[in-house]
Amino acid sequence: MTQTLVYKILGEHLTSGQLVAGNEIGLRIDQTLTQDATGTTAFLLLEAMDVPRVKTELSVSYIDHNMAQFGPENHNDHLYLQSIAARVGAYLSRPGNGICHQVHLERFGRPGRTLLGSDSHTPTGGGIGMIAIGAGGLDVAVAMGGGPFYTTCPRVIGVELLGKLGRWVAAKDVILRLLSILTTRGNVGCMVEYFGPGVGSLSVPARSTCTNMGAELGVTASVFPSDAVTKAFLTAQGRGDQYVHLSADEGAEYGPIVKRLHAVRDSVALDNIKDFCTDVDIAPASDPDAADDGFLDVSFGHVVIDLREVVPLAAGSPSPDNVAAVGELSGQKVHQVLIGSCTNSSYQDLMLCAAVLKGRSVHPDVELGIAPGSRQVLRMLASNGALADMVASGARILESSCGPCIGQGFSPAEGTVSLRTINRNFAGRSGTKGDMVYLVSPETAVAAALSGEIIDPRDLSEFMDIKHPRIKSPGEFSIDDGMIIAPLDESQAQEVEIVRGSTIVKPPAGEKLPDPLNGRVVIKVGDKITTDHIMPAGSLLKFRSNVPEYSRYVFNCFNEEGSESFADRATAVRDSGAKGVILAGDSYGQGSSREHAALCPMYLGIGVVIAKAIERIHHANLVNFAILPLTFVDGADYDRISEGDELVVHDVAGAIESGETVKVSNVNQGFEFVCRVSLAPRQREILTAGGLLNFTRSGR
Repeated sequence: MTQTLVYKILGEHLTSGQLVAGNEIGLRIDQTLTQDATGTTAFLLLEAMDVPRVKTELSVSYIDHNMAQFGPENHNDHLYLQSIAARVGAYLSRPGNGICHQVHLERFGRPGRTLLGSDSHTPTGGGIGMIAIGAGGLDVAVAMGGGPFYTTCPRVIGVELLGKLGRWVAAKDVILRLLSILTTRGNVGCMVEYFGPGVGSLSVPARSTCTNMGAELGVTASVFPSDAVTKAFLTAQGRGDQYVHLSADEGAEYGPIVKRLHAVRDSVALDNIKDFCTDVDIAPASDPDAADDGFLDVSFGHVVIDLREVVPLAAGSPSPDNVAAVGELSGQKVHQVLIGSCTNSSYQDLMLCAAVLKGRSVHPDVELGIAPGSRQVLRMLASNGALADMVASGARILESSCGPCIGQGFSPAEGTVSLRTINRNFAGRSGTKGDMVYLVSPETAVAAALSGEIIDPRDLSEFMDIKHPRIKSPGEFSIDDGMIIAPLDESQAQEVEIVRGSTIVKPPAGEKLPDPLNGRVVIKVGDKITTDHIMPAGSLLKFRSNVPEYSRYVFNCFNEEGSESFADRATAVRDSGAKGVILAGDSYGQGSSREHAALCPMYLGIGVVIAKAIERIHHANLVNFAILPLTFVDGADYDRISEGDELVVHDVAGAIESGETVKVSNVNQGFEFVCRVSLAPRQREILTAGGLLNFTRSGR
């Protein structure tokens, strides 16, 4: 029987379950990564499990997010992370060594391995043939302790690549094209697998750009074959002995994939599916109520993208799937450009930008910031003169960190356009309310930096006499792991004193849910609520090691000055003896893996989330922290419920144990509605135990 590459790697790491799409499977995890915005909590939870030493093949703690260090909180975290890594046998990548995904790709990632990371862009590793998955910190802590990672066996979305990209067109344009086809919704429980003759024309950094932004699709992971291009990259990194050839079997079948789309609201995606997918079938939604509301069930075999036909693209606020051709946006004034982040900060990306900037000046109305993805990239740019060319052009060289991508500085002015090579443009994520952020390739970004407006980079040759630079992958990278601290042996590790600043607070565990569950709707929110909406990043990230403090800012973007905050309302409900309820629309919990979007609401007494749909990582985090995730059987019931309504969830124990649905009564408005209970068998056990920490402590 022929197999996809996804199923080959999963099969080699299977600890339980069967490779049948939709079934729960357990996977052996070879490698883990954490970063400082999630890692402190992950290691605190590892300590709570009484795990003395990590049991993976390799675990790396990165410090790359909270670098600004206003106040003691960030440095407290850094010292804790360095000491706990030494104690438990993990590698530590020090501040300044670079962004976790870029560094892991350079120094640690290996084809055919599994990687679990407490960051949603962990799938970057799929660019060298890994099954790399983002998860909450508690799941990563369990994996560090030697436990399997449980997930849904995926449906595999095949993406066939043909041809070769034209000049001034980049891998970023490929993934933006895929986002315009698949959108950010309806891909839960899937993995993307790239194949076809066009794959060989893409470098490892280009492939990793595509797998990185698979997170924006909402898929569990994305993967490319491991081939001659992969071997050359690993050899140039001094790791050629780690190469293995990996590909799908000839004749491997993909799909069919079924997505539910709205005939009007998703008309662009529908047209793109018709244009770019095989074996397309469109029919009225199988659910009569959904069909009446204009929804369609769309089935297709796999996606086909001819790289020769891809053009420069841009995704406008507030979503990565709001995609248009750059040529259609030409002429818009630009005041800020950012090149960097884990998506586009590789040596090849920045060398192209340096070549275009050489001997030229950034437009006087534009601020250009460039953040190399790693110390390796920065050293190479410095040694070959490219860094000097950037500086001479007027570019600002930013730290090798996540920085502006997570709202940590370089926010745009009010009412101005910012072009960024990052992966997300959720409303306000840049740190500016009402921001206008376009996600673009380095080629499009540097063109705007020079011209002062959005311009198709292919027009640079005509308007500014700039020829397209040909940047080759280096035959040898500059290798210096001096800022990576290797694990101590066990005897030395026992002598390490763990440094705990006053701002590092032991995170709370969950508790068993009451039956029946008497709740009150604390907030009602709409569609596509991201984890940024739930738990803000930016300057508030420094509170992640202190759940009681950070919890004050849950749903901060919806708090109105002079009114009770979400935290105040939730606390009042908790103190009354009831459980808080969050009511949400479609695709709740998009974006970052931040488990605090479940952990902090749990601390405030939230017991249930009821939504039209819940995204994968957030759904898992809710279960891990003993919050019951429910989805409406009839989406119209969402409109009948108001903030402040008292709800009663009946037979909670039965629903958690084996129920597929559960009845909920609205006491205020006198009606009853039904919700789906979508839980894997192990998730039911976790909720019964009162959360994953209690479940793990019990030895199960």
